[in-house]
Amino acid sequence: MTSEVRVAIAYHGGRGHTARMAEAVEAGVKAVTGAFCDPVDVSRIAPDDWFRLDDSDAIVFGAPTYMGTASAAFHAFAEASSRRWFTGRWAGKISAGFTNSGSMAGDKSSTLSYFATFAAQHGMLWVGLGLQPGWNSSKGGPEDLNRLGFHLGAAAQSNLDEKPDAMHDSDLATAEHLGGRVARYTVQFALGRERRS
Repeated sequence: MTSEVRVAIAYHGGRGHTARMAEAVEAGVKAVTGAFCDPVDVSRIAPDDWFRLDDSDAIVFGAPTYMGTASAAFHAFAEASSRRWFTGRWAGKISAGFTNSGSMAGDKSSTLSYFATFAAQHGMLWVGLGLQPGWNSSKGGPEDLNRLGFHLGAAAQSNLDEKPDAMHDSDLATAEHLGGRVARYTVQFALGRERRS
């Protein structure tokens, strides 16, 4: 491959828990040879950040789940992305998503579905978590990857009265797995594109 693929992470960190997930996704991306990671905090997005997203090969979306959907800061970013939608600027990019909430289920599926729909509107290609559910038998436990049993993306649960440094290790490892999976698919996609050209 002639150059590294660029995986952007467009996220809103909320109280800091989802930002820790973004860091875990970034670690997963960086562990893949040929992949470069470019995190963008959408609550402070600047004109140059939009161009960084435009130039990426993949975008992983992340936000906390508030009241059954992504945070208002992420929704503002999504609405502002309509200029990219009009021109099809993100069409064909790889995409994925992650979220965090205070409860085990916490309506996180709604947020992940929102991300997938948002990506589909932009003509992007969605990558799911690719893990079987963990912690769903007597032989499993909370240390299992995907302990919360989501498929569409990485999901984490954080107690409302605890700071980000108390996040569950398996949730962060699941987010790291997602980052690596997205990076590997993006590298494969880029290689295939090079061979066809």
